[in-house]
Amino acid sequence: MKKLFGNIGGLKASHIRRLEKLYRRRLPPQFLISFELARDISKLSHEIRRQIGLLINRQGKIAYVIVGDYQRIVIPDTSDYRVAPGRLRGLRCVHTHLTNEPLTTDDLTDLALLRLDIMAAITMTETGLFHKAYAGYILPNSAYDNPFQMINPLNPGELNIGCLDLIQSLETELAHATSLYEANIETERALLVSVTTENRQTALSSLEELKDLAISSGIEVVGKMLQFRRKVNPKFLMGPGKLQELIISALQKGATLIICDQDLNPSQMRSITDQIDLKVIDRTQLILDIFAQRAQTKEGKLQVELAQLKYLLPRLIAKNTAMSRLTGGIGGRGPGETKLEINRRRVRDRIKRLENDLLLVRKQRSQQKSKRGKKGLPVISIIGYTNAGKSTLLNTLTKSRVHTENRLFATLDPSSRRLKFPKDIEVIITDTVGFIKNLPKDLMVAFRATLEELEGADLLLHIIDISNPRFKDQVKSVEKILSELNLEGIPLIRVLNKMDLVSQETTETLGRSFDATAISAKEESTLLPLIERIVNSKIV
Repeated sequence: MKKLFGNIGGLKASHIRRLEKLYRRRLPPQFLISFELARDISKLSHEIRRQIGLLINRQGKIAYVIVGDYQRIVIPDTSDYRVAPGRLRGLRCVHTHLTNEPLTTDDLTDLALLRLDIMAAITMTETGLFHKAYAGYILPNSAYDNPFQMINPLNPGELNIGCLDLIQSLETELAHATSLYEANIETERALLVSVTTENRQTALSSLEELKDLAISSGIEVVGKMLQFRRKVNPKFLMGPGKLQELIISALQKGATLIICDQDLNPSQMRSITDQIDLKVIDRTQLILDIFAQRAQTKEGKLQVELAQLKYLLPRLIAKNTAMSRLTGGIGGRGPGETKLEINRRRVRDRIKRLENDLLLVRKQRSQQKSKRGKKGLPVISIIGYTNAGKSTLLNTLTKSRVHTENRLFATLDPSSRRLKFPKDIEVIITDTVGFIKNLPKDLMVAFRATLEELEGADLLLHIIDISNPRFKDQVKSVEKILSELNLEGIPLIRVLNKMDLVSQETTETLGRSFDATAISAKEESTLLPLIERIVNSKIV
């Protein structure tokens, strides 16, 4: 077992032996540190002119001895001491300060990020004698402007602070706070995070949509955090203060998952998960997770798996739990480089097989479109933002029973039905997967076979949920995707859905503004103007 952490270069052999002997020292669990131990590390720290740190477990055993420089120590990987939601790590850090100062900002940052039981600093006199101990801990319930509780400076005779009882009471309060969110122990509890350079309205709208996505995935949202920056931090996405606030909030609310509204590159994912002992996913992973839950057909499952693997491949090097929600442990903590390389090779091989399988799907779809073309049946495709009411409209028009639900991406696999209009006019009407802002590129590629259905459409019905306060942005997102798919040349009718949820005046104004037909997809009687407009179009 490695006994010393940090840079011990330049130390005398006698100093190293004295440091190594610290591992055999024990102290009463109720003491922050024993007077004898505080005296010895103060003297040794004064001699070598470096900070010395001890990580002490709850049994009073020294688990780590750390040698720093004059100004700080660097705490090593403590992942052996895993923490559950609403719990602390089970280690307290006691280290020396060569200058006569209390806990620093760096000390409090480590306390929060590592979820330590207690952080303490030992100061000394000019001759190296133990002077005072400064200590602090995370408050279970606090405002973010004061998340820590400082203990009054301790003199050498005041080190019995009831340490174990204090830690247990802290965890009891944390567990109580966590229990408020533990309606179902199997449900993930997520903190949503957005770090953006956008304006406030855009950022809040995007964060609200992220909340809807999380709920759609069966995740309980326990909090949201938003930071505006002129420039996003390339390493951690957010600033160190916000990262500290995030850790404390996750601890206090019993979060098991962090979801970032912005897409994280592999380096950012690795940097953040190195600091946070929680699963971290981004918007793209969340959407992939939803698609993985909803795919029913063989084709849909192939498409989702392909998108997941393409997203996973560049992130397999990260030795953390960031991917565990989607990969069942691939890329988790601990695997050696050899295993990682084997996993990467397997992923590449699987991607090739999936791409070949999807090529066959595209050929089959092409043949199906050819047969439909011979029959001369016009094709109408219903498109729109996710949860706009596309499947409900299909059901009402065709008296079908396609699955509908009031959540994002309730429909993943496309459905086609025959529809007869007056005068024996017959068409094929197709429901498609919903669009969403910033649709992941890998998902666009994987679902190319499905989206190519739109290329053969004679008419597009763009369904718009006018009851959604973000519907104007949603219209822009859908039409941007249509442009990316080179589908602007297909005739399009805008359909304002859920007219029953807004005023008649608003409906009429929006109808003129968008040159659209208003309906309530659940009410068949409201569809007559839309049917008339379709019949009067040139496609039937």
